[in-house]
Amino acid sequence: MRLAAIPYRPDSAELFDALADEPWAVFLDSAHSGATGGRWDILAARPYATLVSQGGLTELRQDGSVERSDEDPFERLRMHLRPMRHSQALPFVGGGIGYFAYDLARRLERLPELAEDGEGMPEMAVGFYDWAVLVDHQRREGWLVSAGRRPMSGEQWRDLVALFSAPPQPKPRAPFRVRGPVKTNLSQAAYRERFDRIQAYIRAGDCYQVNLAQRFACPVTGDPWLAYRALRRCNPAPFSAYLNLPFACILSSSPERFLELRGGRVVTRPIKGTRRRDADPVRDAVLARELAASPKDRAENLMIVDLLRNDLGKVCIPGSVRVPELFEVEHYATVHHLVSTVTGRLAPDQDAVALLRAAFPGGSITGAPKLRAMQIIEELEPHRRGVYCGAIGYLGYNGDMDTNIAIRTLVWSKDSLRFWAGGGIVADSDADSEYQECLDKAAAVINLLAAHRA
Repeated sequence: MRLAAIPYRPDSAELFDALADEPWAVFLDSAHSGATGGRWDILAARPYATLVSQGGLTELRQDGSVERSDEDPFERLRMHLRPMRHSQALPFVGGGIGYFAYDLARRLERLPELAEDGEGMPEMAVGFYDWAVLVDHQRREGWLVSAGRRPMSGEQWRDLVALFSAPPQPKPRAPFRVRGPVKTNLSQAAYRERFDRIQAYIRAGDCYQVNLAQRFACPVTGDPWLAYRALRRCNPAPFSAYLNLPFACILSSSPERFLELRGGRVVTRPIKGTRRRDADPVRDAVLARELAASPKDRAENLMIVDLLRNDLGKVCIPGSVRVPELFEVEHYATVHHLVSTVTGRLAPDQDAVALLRAAFPGGSITGAPKLRAMQIIEELEPHRRGVYCGAIGYLGYNGDMDTNIAIRTLVWSKDSLRFWAGGGIVADSDADSEYQECLDKAAAVINLLAAHRA
């Protein structure tokens, strides 16, 4: 491993500005400037290899060569992460960073093909990085780190240190503009019709909960990096990310951790239960207390906690799975959320890829039981989800992993910006309240787009 100190910057976006235009540049953003910000930011670019899975084929590009395979994409990922090393004090010293789309579940489960694939996105896109910039907001330090796997990293080391040590020099960029109305793929009437069908499935005993989402879309122009910087100002979230990929830019302001693996300890923190924020502090506090006491939201949350306990139990040491926090209320820019924590100890014969596979996709955005809920989602949602409700994050060469649930996530491609919002429907849900919850979750993005109308 190689390590060099660089000047600390409270806003890591200033550092990433030098990389933002490069293909496969990635920024895992803890939104430190926000009230709910985290400790570490990770920035990387110039991967020495990329792994992209789409339509049953996985393509590896490395050193000018292209290799295509119909093998299990999770196994292809694992092969490229070996050999694992013992954990380091730093969270990431090289490894894979990218996304795992919701539709990657088709490689794990047999699902119907009913919804329109309006995204056309790969199911998995991961770059392998030999160097990265880490910003520690707790200790106010910055580091350039390298796993030392590629000779080129050593050859470029002095230039990289100079790049990230220099004062920020913002580049001229085309302003972000919204060029038309935001349209949804589910009107309120269409949402109610699908809500009623879910209720029928619940009464028939098919399922206990189904997460129903709608997609929003609008035409856009300008620079997606500017759009992301505006998003992180209006909706800071601790598991945010910006990925500049050859086929799309991903802008995520997710509040939800999917899976963290650190030195063998597993943590997942599902969100289930939402109330809007209110400008009046008194009313805002009432809404938070209402959420904390809601039997419906607590039952909905508990269903997903049980599902995740089962998922973690597939790869964790028997008896190690625990629920140290249940029904905690967390506060974000536009909503309050009900959050629980499930932990476990990874079994010695398992690894990060096995953990990801065992729990994918996250139960908080499918429903219970998971497979039947996904089948119903495919039947009722007009468009496939693509990146939305998948995961974004890293798997390191040291064996550790950290990923989000890709909610509050926008996809920019072909002069179009798409984003989604949804919620879990259970037996005692109300159609109008659930529809309003979707709008509450989308409010930050909708307000952002309204502020940038041409």
